[in-house]
Amino acid sequence: MSKQVAVILSGCGVQDGSEIYETTLTLLRLDQLGIGYRCFAPNIDQHDVIDHRNGESQSEERRNVLVESARLARGDVAPLEELEADEFDAVILPGGFGVAKNLSTFAEDGADLVIQAGLGEALADFYEDRKPIGLMCIAPVMVPRLLGPGIAVTVGHDPSVAGAISAMGGLHRSCGVEDIVVDFENRVVTTPAYMLATRIGEAATGIFKLVDRIDELMDL
Repeated sequence: MSKQVAVILSGCGVQDGSEIYETTLTLLRLDQLGIGYRCFAPNIDQHDVIDHRNGESQSEERRNVLVESARLARGDVAPLEELEADEFDAVILPGGFGVAKNLSTFAEDGADLVIQAGLGEALADFYEDRKPIGLMCIAPVMVPRLLGPGIAVTVGHDPSVAGAISAMGGLHRSCGVEDIVVDFENRVVTTPAYMLATRIGEAATGIFKLVDRIDELMDL
């Protein structure tokens, strides 16, 4: 049976959900490597809804994270509560502001962030089983709260986010857009993606490296 990877989404769209290019590039690379995947998302209301044409909040509009994530997964997405680590060999979290708004409260609370109920339990099982965990863009900011202190991650070069990671007990490593940071001891792989990327090709290089390394770690 082929390797299986869980992909956790936070909606659809960079400003209020999962970053679409990051998610698509992740799924593309998994498919190119012959790795099976399944998408999951919390069945909750989005923190807010943003008009991506102008960045303005649509205060009267309500959307559901699971329903919006189905747009990215072509309908094949399951509630986060159904994610069982023993059915998968690794897990990957694309970025986008949905990570900071729907999967956590980082957008409002910074280093005092709270993790969305259910996400911590799901990731803890992967971590305890020493299954590789990949995170990109803003998602690595959750690592100290999700997995514990002392784990090396990157969001690129952003001083405020790096400072928040350090304040929570994490270890931030500066990294270029086309590279990755690997914490071999904790089996965590991170890449800046659109924290730094100015075009899709730049994001693709780092994301493909992340997926490739996750693939390698699944064999160890």
